[in-house]
Amino acid sequence: MKAWRRPGAAVLLAAVLTVTGCGRDEGAGQEAAAPVAEGKATGDITVWAMGTEGEKLSVLAADFMKENPDAKVNVTPIPWDGAHDKLATAIAGKQTPDVSLIGTTWMGEFAKTGGLDPTPADLIRKEDFYEGAWNTTVVDGTSYGVPWYVETRLFYVNKAVAARAGITTAPKTWEEFKSAIAAFKSKGGAKWGVNLQPPGSTIGSWQSVMPFVWQNGGEVARDGAFTLDSPQATEAYAYYRSFFVEGLAPKDLAQGALEPAFLKGEIAAFPSGPWHIGVLREQGGADRFELWQMPGRKSATSFVGGGDLAVFKDAKNRDGAWKFVAYLSRPDVQTKWYQTVSDLPAVKKGWDDPALSGDPLLSAFGRQLEDAKSPPAIATWEQVAAAIDGEVEKMAKAGAAPEDAAKAMQQRATSIGTGV
Repeated sequence: MKAWRRPGAAVLLAAVLTVTGCGRDEGAGQEAAAPVAEGKATGDITVWAMGTEGEKLSVLAADFMKENPDAKVNVTPIPWDGAHDKLATAIAGKQTPDVSLIGTTWMGEFAKTGGLDPTPADLIRKEDFYEGAWNTTVVDGTSYGVPWYVETRLFYVNKAVAARAGITTAPKTWEEFKSAIAAFKSKGGAKWGVNLQPPGSTIGSWQSVMPFVWQNGGEVARDGAFTLDSPQATEAYAYYRSFFVEGLAPKDLAQGALEPAFLKGEIAAFPSGPWHIGVLREQGGADRFELWQMPGRKSATSFVGGGDLAVFKDAKNRDGAWKFVAYLSRPDVQTKWYQTVSDLPAVKKGWDDPALSGDPLLSAFGRQLEDAKSPPAIATWEQVAAAIDGEVEKMAKAGAAPEDAAKAMQQRATSIGTGV
């Protein structure tokens, strides 16, 4: 899921909140889900889905309609670029589809408008999903969707560089990880030991920074208040910054330069999601890399992303929409979806298929999903994330003190608020 901020989104959100009476400010966590009628789905079910998912969802929709012959699923593919604003406009105008794919970092924003229907507990069991993925749907204690597919981050490591550096096993701790990265440069012949999320890139650097914060026992917020300047968070920023100030990570990297540099051994490691397996294979690097789990401190937590499915309050066919979502959450359907578009299952039992459990690279991502988190589902997350990115850039490129960055992040986030 690509979750960068689109132009005009903040204005549209303000309009949505005005139309809906400022969202569910009072008793937001008390909203109960209505039950879904038993029996097969019937009637028209309108669905919006973005990117490749939107282009390929008709495959699963056709199977669903065979099982539910009185239902008709109409899928409209939507480009990711502009999807956020299109959804915001649809909610404001009460002209939504029945169900839509929604980026995980958008859930808090759209739930706060009052436009999403609570997840029916009689139809969907949260225990079937990875906890970190499920939590992307939870806003103020209420779930407003279902995780459809997931991704998490591991470190891709150049095998040849690791061999020259004498690193034969994946490090378990921050100290071991830092030592390995330094060895990649001093002994392995790499120009850079690691490439961390480039500050200012389209995918925010917060996605690389926050796992270190979580690993150190820190959080974005606790009890409704931001904690970006906690001692745990500040120590994590210092650790992240050290890779740049010690010359182990590049401060700038041109778009498209990562993969060639990695395969040549100029960059020894980088964090990324499962999609990079295919990218590296396409560039002739199928046997030239290995995967490392996240290093641990108090935990070994990684970032979890992906896409959620949500049904709208203004859905014309609510029951049919939820039945389609429940169908897409079946383990066998999740496995077929992986075979169709390579999206990893959000349902735990979806990983029982040998295509996933028998693949050592993919199964490594499955293991990491057991310890993966997302940022809090708050309406203002993308503005807060931008504030974090700005301070991370100062640390990485200008060597700004982590204490100063932490203070600035906290002040900026507090001024933005959570949208409550």
